[in-house]
Amino acid sequence: MTTHQQYDAVIVGSGQGGTPLSTALAQAGMHTALVERAHVGGTCINEGCTPTKTMVASGRVAYLARRAADYGVHTGPISIDLGKVRERKRSIVDSFRNGSQGRVEKTGNLDLIFGDARFTGPKTLAVRGKDGGERAISANYVFINAGTRASRPRLDGLDGVSALDNVSVMELDRVPDHLLVLGGGYIGLEFGQLFRRFGSRVTIVQSGGHLLAREDPDIAEEVARILQQDGIDVLLNAKASRVSQRDGSIHLDVQQQGTGRTFTGSHLLVATGRVPNTDGLGLAAAGVHTDERGFIKVNSRLETTASGVYAIGDIKGGPAFTHISYDDFRIIRANLLEKGNASTDGRLVPYTVFIDPQLGRVGLTETDARARNQNIRVAKLPMASVARALEVDETRGFMKAIVDAESGQILGAAVLGIEGGEVMAAFEIAMMGKLPYTALRDGVFAHPTLAESLNNLFMAMDSGR
Repeated sequence: MTTHQQYDAVIVGSGQGGTPLSTALAQAGMHTALVERAHVGGTCINEGCTPTKTMVASGRVAYLARRAADYGVHTGPISIDLGKVRERKRSIVDSFRNGSQGRVEKTGNLDLIFGDARFTGPKTLAVRGKDGGERAISANYVFINAGTRASRPRLDGLDGVSALDNVSVMELDRVPDHLLVLGGGYIGLEFGQLFRRFGSRVTIVQSGGHLLAREDPDIAEEVARILQQDGIDVLLNAKASRVSQRDGSIHLDVQQQGTGRTFTGSHLLVATGRVPNTDGLGLAAAGVHTDERGFIKVNSRLETTASGVYAIGDIKGGPAFTHISYDDFRIIRANLLEKGNASTDGRLVPYTVFIDPQLGRVGLTETDARARNQNIRVAKLPMASVARALEVDETRGFMKAIVDAESGQILGAAVLGIEGGEVMAAFEIAMMGKLPYTALRDGVFAHPTLAESLNNLFMAMDSGR
């Protein structure tokens, strides 16, 4: 027998937008239901930021251990206990997940429901639990926060191969002998470098002309150079045509500039993008429209085409970052609970690619600015000119800022270098405050820190160096 319950608000998916939204609405007096299919915390805690960066930290320790002699420190042979790395990763994930779930369960006026949800009508959903039972719920407001999953490219033979994705690759119990990586985006590069540091041979196959398709060519070229310096084989303009598995190995056929090659590896990581989890939600019954890729269409206030139904986080398309999902929550909270007028218009989108050195990015790229015919100045400084980077022997990469030539406003920045994400945040703060670049050029920063490189970056631009 199907039961029915009316709520003030229902949230589908407990990601980094949905979870804090559920507690905020409940604490504001709204009877709220949070529906989760698997684990509280969404992709970030369970399969994304938390576990990957935990493993990346282990990779950096291995990297530094191998470089110890460069600093005058002598160590013994380096070996990787991937089981221990995995155990550490699982422990931190469990801690974060359990903490989030505990906070939800302790919140009054909030029901946590585990199950698969689908719309059966406007603002009405059926939720099927793991025991097969089903309940009907409805609400005045529905928020969809169901996220994305790894895509599967159309590749001949892929269905017959035990390919890895961003989730399963973190569950390996031994280091691959040779990891083939299909895709040169954030996920492919982070895992490619990680397993190279663990001792794998790594080959990255990228269909486009450069890695990290959204970045400026000079940034992408420097990233490729760094990865190649680390011993990774990087193939550009390389189209995978077929894959097979035999004799305990994976064979990947690749076409590159008219020439066919076959690469043989022990493991294959497919990292060719993400698709939204909209296919099982029954969105048509709710009147919620999607784009051609299946992402939910929203306006700048995150409202869908159905009255009272909103979409937040990755499932609406656009920048797929945890901090953007959290800001989506803040927009909803401001408008619904605080009677504000918040929107996504003009929102800065910072992010960090956790290769090593990191790539921190915010605002416009040089490519974007020139495509808009904006009058810009470009400031660039190699990390080899940064005192702090020299002192710690981490001089790979460079920083770059895009400046409006008339106003002096900083339009965007990229920092490919040690702690690039942290240095990028200084540019973002200046952009938030609408400071001209001269404020950073003339600022007094502690020596010797990475922050004082902002002086040198803009002084070099003004001197024409």
